[in-house]
Amino acid sequence: ISAAKAAGKAEDFAPLATNLSIGDWAAPHVPTGPEVFSSFAPALGDMFSRSVADSIELFGYAEHTHETTWIGSKGGLRLRKDSPVGRVEMTGKSHERTRSTWNGVETRDFKDVSVTSIDANIRQRLTWQGTKIDLPAGRYDTILPSGSVADLYTYMMWVSGARDAHEGQSVFSKKGGGTRVGEKLSNVGFQFFSDPEYKQLPAANFVGTAVSSPFSSVFDNGQPIKRVDWFKDGVLQSLIQTRASAALTQLDFTPIGENAVMSVDGGAGSLEDLVKKVDDGLLLTTFWYIRMVDPNSLLLTGLTRDGVYHVKGGEVVGATNNFRWNDSPVSALNRILHAGATEWTQPREWAGDMNNMAVPPLVIKDFNMSTVSPGN
Repeated sequence: ISAAKAAGKAEDFAPLATNLSIGDWAAPHVPTGPEVFSSFAPALGDMFSRSVADSIELFGYAEHTHETTWIGSKGGLRLRKDSPVGRVEMTGKSHERTRSTWNGVETRDFKDVSVTSIDANIRQRLTWQGTKIDLPAGRYDTILPSGSVADLYTYMMWVSGARDAHEGQSVFSKKGGGTRVGEKLSNVGFQFFSDPEYKQLPAANFVGTAVSSPFSSVFDNGQPIKRVDWFKDGVLQSLIQTRASAALTQLDFTPIGENAVMSVDGGAGSLEDLVKKVDDGLLLTTFWYIRMVDPNSLLLTGLTRDGVYHVKGGEVVGATNNFRWNDSPVSALNRILHAGATEWTQPREWAGDMNNMAVPPLVIKDFNMSTVSPGN
């Protein structure tokens, strides 16, 4: 205690919330159990049988968790949140494993998981791989499924701390000092927000964290979370703030939420509808091994995986090789050609970290496929 007192006030200090109660504090935790798979498991068994008959190998897992969090303090803080969530991830391989594809689905209770749709998606993509087309590295108009969009923009959220931007350490730092809040960064009506009241992606309406970080502060526990527009009409509106960083940057206190929702004005239709709009380009399945190259531009690198398809005249004409890519999600905001409808999706790289994200599939102009990569 004496050492703590001698250290002085914490950098993220702010007055603690007191006498606040949210949620049913006294109710017991309700654990998940095998009954959550009661309709999913038989359908999955039927898919296994069909796949064996057609020489398709399936690899994957289904999981469901129900986490209850309580936060209390001697100052009268009594906060509770419940977070049930599940997911299915499945890789399909055929023709002695020379063809490979992937499908992932997020769910709350598995009642909305369509095994029929998963099966059809895997079979369609494996069939496309019957025709092989070699393509060189280069810049391509690229169709990103919603899961790949989520992978890119989850990373963007993770570097959206206001203090880092204010101190010149991120892509959102303004030359000469300050942040890029107020700057237009997209060529389209791009909307990106967090909202605890968004019906499909319920989230806590209060700050609750066990440790302080650049994105959150234990001193903010119990502070209300409301809708925050990170981007509105393509303009950067907000960065992730603690109350301490908000005072430093002289911007509004905008705590990170538990969900993220993206849309593009006029965006409509499915991934298949976007394919019809591309004259010459690529359709991806997933990204993998995403890593930072340059924090100042948020240049990322990674690999494509489990199927890259060549699109000509609005149709998939075959599968091509995998690529290593180098591109920035912030730069890509200014190269959006088309967008589909917003949908709850599962990122692949960050599937265990982000399960509350709704985004559209996108067509990005001149996505940089820097080198050809071997393997599936």
